[in-house]
Amino acid sequence: MNQTSRRKIEQLQICTEKEVEAGVNCFADVKLVHVALPELDKEAIDLKTEFLGFSFQYPIMIASMTGGHPDTRKVNIVLAEAAETLGIGMGVGSQRAALEGTELEASFRVVRDVAPNLFIYANLGAPQLKEYGVEGVERVIEMIGADAIAIHLNFLQEAIQPEGNVDASGCLAAITEVCEAIKKPVIVKETGAGISYTMAKMLHGSGVSAIDVGGFGGTSLAAAEIYRASAEGDDLGEHLGNLFGWNWGISTVESIVECRALPFTIPIIATGGIRNGLDIAKGIALGSDMCSAALPFLKPAMESGSIKGSVDKVVAKITEFSEELKVAMFLTGCKNTIDLKDAELVITGETREIMEQRGVFDRVKRKKKHT
Repeated sequence: MNQTSRRKIEQLQICTEKEVEAGVNCFADVKLVHVALPELDKEAIDLKTEFLGFSFQYPIMIASMTGGHPDTRKVNIVLAEAAETLGIGMGVGSQRAALEGTELEASFRVVRDVAPNLFIYANLGAPQLKEYGVEGVERVIEMIGADAIAIHLNFLQEAIQPEGNVDASGCLAAITEVCEAIKKPVIVKETGAGISYTMAKMLHGSGVSAIDVGGFGGTSLAAAEIYRASAEGDDLGEHLGNLFGWNWGISTVESIVECRALPFTIPIIATGGIRNGLDIAKGIALGSDMCSAALPFLKPAMESGSIKGSVDKVVAKITEFSEELKVAMFLTGCKNTIDLKDAELVITGETREIMEQRGVFDRVKRKKKHT
């Protein structure tokens, strides 16, 4: 078993057993304006969403989590079956381990095996583009019959890992090359530290099809490295994790607005701190087109018991999210997710202060009122 594979199972165990979530809920600074007389039937609200040319029953995806270790196979089966049942999308975890050892491909292939109709995106880190090139991207797409490819940026985590890849030079050029060569949509996703206006502009220029902001405010994989470092007696790694893992990054709310402030339109996925349907409503009202989450679905997927029992629990959690979203839409008078993009909202607190200093606060849609 290669080092990458071992790290995958360690990170999953840490995420389900330890505290790895940022202490700040950025969505708390966003308030949707209540509509006292919504003039619509709640039961007629339509949650169907179009994204990258595909149709989804809800504006929810299961974010990239796992694969690359034999013990992750069951988790991917559970997540894929739940997503297929509800007609949403799903991303797999980094497929680097399977490129390093073909015996690990099965932990990823199983997603397509059990969910033939599911929208699935493949996943590879930006540093691996330089190592494996376009051919490597084609391999990970073929491996799971993917509908899109996500190139993830996790340099915060890499900077803390003793074995981390911290050579980020040439990554933008590699992303551009992939966008030019691959016919599938290319998504660039951060993994917990957010995307700025400048970075979003650069990525758009490279030809990416969508941006997953992966903002600060949810699970911190950098914080997860604290526990790995502690177990290995790595004092410096533990120190770096504590210094950067809990507070570094651009929040999901700020990232959505920074990306939406671009002078052109690019599809946005809001990931990072999405913990209920109200967060989804806020994310879409801010300007995202799709929302995704990992930890809320990972925990029930990893519980002991039968696969069916775990699938039922994940389905129940996603259904709960959808009902919470529907209530938020009803109370803001929105009959569909397109209407929700125009819902009035208020941004307060530290989030507003940061956005004002960054010069993006006034770039939010003018028809929204921020008081």
